[in-house]
Amino acid sequence: MRKPKRKLQIIAANCIACGRCEAECPFDAIHVEGDVAVIDYDECTACGKCVKECPTDCLFFEGEEAKAKEEKPAVAADLAADVVARLSQYHGVWIFVEQSNGEAHPVSWELLGKGRQLADTLGCELAAVVLGEGVNDVARQAGHYGADKAYVIDDPVLAKYRTYPYAEGCLKLVREYRPEIMLIGATTLGRDLSGAIATDLHTGLTADCTGLEIDELTRLLRQTRPAFGGNIMATIQCKEHRPQMATVRPRVMEALAPDESREVEIVRETLEINEQDIGVEIVEFRPDADLDKPNLQYAEIICAGGRGLGTPQGFKLMAELAEALGGVVGASRATVDAGWISHDYQVGQTGYTVRPRLYIAAGISGAIQHRVGMQTADTIVAINSDPEAPIFNIADFGIVGDLYKVVPELIKQAKEGNLKEKLLGDGG
Repeated sequence: MRKPKRKLQIIAANCIACGRCEAECPFDAIHVEGDVAVIDYDECTACGKCVKECPTDCLFFEGEEAKAKEEKPAVAADLAADVVARLSQYHGVWIFVEQSNGEAHPVSWELLGKGRQLADTLGCELAAVVLGEGVNDVARQAGHYGADKAYVIDDPVLAKYRTYPYAEGCLKLVREYRPEIMLIGATTLGRDLSGAIATDLHTGLTADCTGLEIDELTRLLRQTRPAFGGNIMATIQCKEHRPQMATVRPRVMEALAPDESREVEIVRETLEINEQDIGVEIVEFRPDADLDKPNLQYAEIICAGGRGLGTPQGFKLMAELAEALGGVVGASRATVDAGWISHDYQVGQTGYTVRPRLYIAAGISGAIQHRVGMQTADTIVAINSDPEAPIFNIADFGIVGDLYKVVPELIKQAKEGNLKEKLLGDGG
């Protein structure tokens, strides 16, 4: 990298550690460490993007010191105090409970499991947000899965999902009770709703997170997700706005075992929106006509094939193995891109995230884009002719060999004996 003609400097006393410079830098050359930004001169190109973004003018180039010092340190202190005072009004972890016809989507219970961990770390309350018609049972179930409290808006207008009334209901609750964190499942409904809420609140939203942890020093939510096509894992923080919002794919987090003795405090609110206020009417609901596509996200056993199958016909072998084990077929992105199988079967970052009891990967090298979608399986069996394939790094059982010799043997053992039980440790 060429040496920049000018050098970036920082007035540490003015820095409020807001993180804007770090987020803006395209070269990962500036980082907030503790309460001040630190410049990595080996990576800095002096492009000036961080200088334009800095709210206190604490960043400047050599030769421009006089301009920078016009900014009084007290301004930075006032801004920091204002931010701290505003954010201190927000408390609690909220989970939006997605439901349809009184039945909760499993991702809601998965998020409550993670939310319980986050709330316990923060020492705060975990609350469920339940919108719909006739959703009292769903609210009570939220308590079974870890919620301390449930905010409920029960209204006929909410009988079927529409963006406007659901968003308005959530916004009313958020503005009145001010949660510190709000998590929503990255379903079709959740992706639509979360964007509407975050936009209206002028807060950040991190999509498709695979990891959520609390920075105990700052109380900030560390939101981790794949970035740049899955080649890196990015950790994102929302430092100046609340609530901190994130969506999480189904099957990424683990639900708690339900405790039916656990009761939840229910707080009821009204929507105050009439049907005529809504510009969208649901005339008819038609279920997906393709009833034969696999339910990958909640399958117990998945037999997945990759480019190592060699031809599309290789999936017939994987289907035979799946049938013998009582599972379903999965696929890597490479085989979908090649047109060997439809996207309905794709596992990975741009496909489905799965959490089966048994995942068999045949002819799949194990690129990170695929691993983030299946690495939480209870038992992983990898079959590959390349002993250095990354998939072996996360496999519980690894078989180096020709899959066209290995898979038929597995099919034979599955039909004749207790292969599934052996792999899952259920006996035998």
